[in-house]
Amino acid sequence: MLTETPVLIAGGGPTGLAAALELGTRGIDCLVLEPRQTVAFDRPRAKTTSVRSMEHFRRWGLATRIRAVAPLPVAWSQDAVFCTSLLGDEITRIHDVFALTAQRSEVFAETSQQIPQPLVEQVMRDALRDLPSVTFAAGWSLTRLAEGSAEVRVVAHSAGVAREIRAQYVLGCEGATSPTRAAIGARYVGRSDLRPNFNVVFRAPGLGQRVPHGPAVHYWVLNTAVPGLVGRLDLQDTWWAMAMGVEPDVGNADPYRLIRGLVGGDIEADVLSTDPWTARMLLVDRYQSERVFLAGDAAHLNPPWGGHGFNTGLGDAVNVGWKLAATIQGWVGPAVLGSYQEERRPVAQRTIDDATRNMSMLSAELAAAAGDADLIHRAKESEFHSLGLVLGYAYNDSRIIVRDGSPAALPNSRVYEPTTRPGARLPHTWLADGRSLYDALGPDLTVLQVSASADPSALLSAARQRGVPLALLDVGGLDLSECLKGSMLIVRPDQHVAWRSSAGTLDERDAHGVLDTILGCANNGGGS
Repeated sequence: MLTETPVLIAGGGPTGLAAALELGTRGIDCLVLEPRQTVAFDRPRAKTTSVRSMEHFRRWGLATRIRAVAPLPVAWSQDAVFCTSLLGDEITRIHDVFALTAQRSEVFAETSQQIPQPLVEQVMRDALRDLPSVTFAAGWSLTRLAEGSAEVRVVAHSAGVAREIRAQYVLGCEGATSPTRAAIGARYVGRSDLRPNFNVVFRAPGLGQRVPHGPAVHYWVLNTAVPGLVGRLDLQDTWWAMAMGVEPDVGNADPYRLIRGLVGGDIEADVLSTDPWTARMLLVDRYQSERVFLAGDAAHLNPPWGGHGFNTGLGDAVNVGWKLAATIQGWVGPAVLGSYQEERRPVAQRTIDDATRNMSMLSAELAAAAGDADLIHRAKESEFHSLGLVLGYAYNDSRIIVRDGSPAALPNSRVYEPTTRPGARLPHTWLADGRSLYDALGPDLTVLQVSASADPSALLSAARQRGVPLALLDVGGLDLSECLKGSMLIVRPDQHVAWRSSAGTLDERDAHGVLDTILGCANNGGGS
């Protein structure tokens, strides 16, 4: 066990692992404390890894590994089916859900992937073994934290043994019961849904061959007696089911009754696990202190409708991860870390709001409406088609974004409109050599020379003088005018646009001014 580390990550679930990957791939020493010795596979938790998360996995070199272990290939199905029961009548279906597509898309570098969360975690754990700067301490938990002006002192426990660890920074990624959150005085604000839910994982030999609806990402059962969802975990015999409105004692007393009700007939089934839960709409009042940061479920909890919670946590980890790395490496000012909350908290709030809207019409309500197909599509299209939420979030109010005076687009959860407006995700396209535009970006800051007549020399000179890693990507010879607006862009490590210019040249003073804001050194603490 280390006694000191630049970054201590409390919690080795997907958010903590993502933070370790972001830091470790940048050569930053970090220590991950994770109570579980091994990944638990009996409760799959999240099942949708979004296009944005898969783009991050691509950046870490793990997208192919994720797809290789996924039991359900993307080509297997892109539909959500609504039916009276798994073996009953089909009412309607929604196509191309969660941006699943077997064809290459111009809009994103990676399609989404249906895969149980434990498999994703295992890939991430395995990948950390290849990063010498990451120490993964299984069996250890953070129990106490004291933040000082120069460091954070942490007490960690494992099997009755206590160790004190000193860290420059701490990331609290321990989930809903986070002791890190309590230590910095942050608290959840929001509410919980009153309706109970009950998950069951079961094995049912031959059930897949009896389903009359064909392949589906999952099946919504619109049955007033046992409303819920059913889906496959693999292409063998393992299934998951979610029964809605079922109290824990009722579900545990007879989970087979729930399975039979959702399936719509007697089947041979072995129950592998059960998991009662209620939806929560909670957001912390503060994401950070000076040296301690919250990410993932430690910072926000949202209903699962739309599949965003797990992915929002990965977005947190990427955001705070590159900022910590740049701070430790010494090429940014203090405002960069200070921007974490103002960038990520609005994303979590919007995600909670969207998932809550999706929760207003679930299987019970749709069943009560007699399975009205038009109503189903009106109520559920935004849940399954949400690229505006997944790709369209922008850091409009960030202090390290150079505003250009252009109006921010109105939030639209369904429709994604690519834009190079500062704060937005860089629009994606494929290059002539088959690479993604994202593959050509530098690992840190990148200036894109979009116009052949643009001159980035002042920016490159200013960056060299300041020891800032700024790569040049000249795309001026390519016809990307429909994709990339502006003559020059600066893109951050997380692929968000930090600055754009329509002018072809920049003098040295203006170049330093641009970098002042992006690097968190501007006196006004905000964009200009």
